[in-house]
Amino acid sequence: RIKETRRALAMTLDGNGRYCAAHPREGARLIVAEAARNVVCVGARPIAITNCLNFASPEKPEVMWSFSEVVDGMAEACRFFETPVVSGNVSFYNETEGRGILPTPVIGMIGLLEDVRRMVQPGFKRKNDVIVLLGVTQDDLSISEYAATIDGVSTAEFATNGSVPALDLQRELAVQKTCLEAAEAGLLQSAHDCSDGGLAVAIAESCFSSLGREAIGANVDLESELTPVSLLFSESPSRIVVSVNAANLGDLERIAGQNSAPVSVLGQVGGEALSIKMNGEQVVEAIISELEAVWRTGLSRKLKAEAMAASRE
Repeated sequence: RIKETRRALAMTLDGNGRYCAAHPREGARLIVAEAARNVVCVGARPIAITNCLNFASPEKPEVMWSFSEVVDGMAEACRFFETPVVSGNVSFYNETEGRGILPTPVIGMIGLLEDVRRMVQPGFKRKNDVIVLLGVTQDDLSISEYAATIDGVSTAEFATNGSVPALDLQRELAVQKTCLEAAEAGLLQSAHDCSDGGLAVAIAESCFSSLGREAIGANVDLESELTPVSLLFSESPSRIVVSVNAANLGDLERIAGQNSAPVSVLGQVGGEALSIKMNGEQVVEAIISELEAVWRTGLSRKLKAEAMAASRE
């Protein structure tokens, strides 16, 4: 909060080593775009960034090349979004026994929220609210979290063969302007950036509980020519999942039309399960409490399993 005003500052941190390993310049553009999108999702206007650029030894030509490409990509995106780089730092020589980390720029974005009474939170709030997607899902599984976790694609394979999602800066801006204008008009009940894990993960996370809000389910009905896996888990940029009161849907669609932003109705909030149908067939049916338990305990269970494995060696 900014004292003696209704204004507030919004802040986010974003980074993706996989994207920059496959294509440093495009990866950096995608990270800046995601940071701006996250700030917009709470109803704030992006105004500036800082950064921490993490790399292996710059004495290796490929590392210095990736560093140069990341800086150029970051600068290009920041000029487009009019978010100057006000500070930052570079961390080189991040290596262990000659093996370097992935090129990992971390973007810190700050935004200005004009009225805290219009602040938007990510979780679904009320039964029968309409779930809407701003943006378009494309076939972007190549370098996704799904590819790493389910298909077992290695970091080396990502760097050699991975293809980062294509970022259309004009579409990104159109989606962000739509979300921001709808938030400022008081139309949005929730907004959630759609990135790591894809559409299914963004919807599931919107169902989870938070302070002062219980978990709630969602009924989603999708139509697409993509495969179910691509539709649910592709990491196409320039997408935001929002929820609105049914009475406000027309106003949201009008704002999207004015900004030339793609908009589609996905379903409704309600129930105790996440139900997703695609082209009339059930593809996901899961109790929200079970999904949330996995989501909240995943890290601790993984660390415990690793500790037990190490103790047996």
